[in-house]
Amino acid sequence: MYLIVGLGNPGRQYEATRHNMGFDTVDCLIEKHNVPQGGVKFNAMYGKGIIGGDKAILMKPLSFMNLSGGPVRDMVNFFKIDPEKELIVISDDIDLEPGQLRIRKQGSAGGHNGLKDIIQKLGTQNFVRIKIGVGAKPQGWDLADHVLSRFPDSERKLVDEAIREAADAVEKIIAQGPDAAMNEYNRKKKI
Repeated sequence: MYLIVGLGNPGRQYEATRHNMGFDTVDCLIEKHNVPQGGVKFNAMYGKGIIGGDKAILMKPLSFMNLSGGPVRDMVNFFKIDPEKELIVISDDIDLEPGQLRIRKQGSAGGHNGLKDIIQKLGTQNFVRIKIGVGAKPQGWDLADHVLSRFPDSERKLVDEAIREAADAVEKIIAQGPDAAMNEYNRKKKI
């Protein structure tokens, strides 16, 4: 069974912001695979379904981004998930251009506080993550203001496409493994 975690911040005021790419991708998977929702456990919303031919739990932590590790750790322990083989975390990334995807099998948090908390709470960096580019912060902007802002119309189409591709990448990771997904999706997008 896979645990697919979309990172974001709960609440209407954060919907469609740069920081909620993980939530948006999980919502895309929920809709595409008709995964029932409504379960709440360990300060997270979740639902179970079949994705890529395997059982999967789709999860959105209800803690704020910087505290995502506790709910992820608790869900991993409860469902006996092997993070190195069965965990996929989806997040935003300011080092990638809007619409660009990057899949990694392991690595540091890269400055992302949600990933940093998950790594700390799980005690491992060895889990698959899908990063969706949201663009670098403009000169003079506070980082928090940037990641909590919405995309201009000129970037929204690229980001919506990247969310759909991230959902497809989750399916490919489950069905064919992370290397196959990396080969297909780790490419530079032209803007």
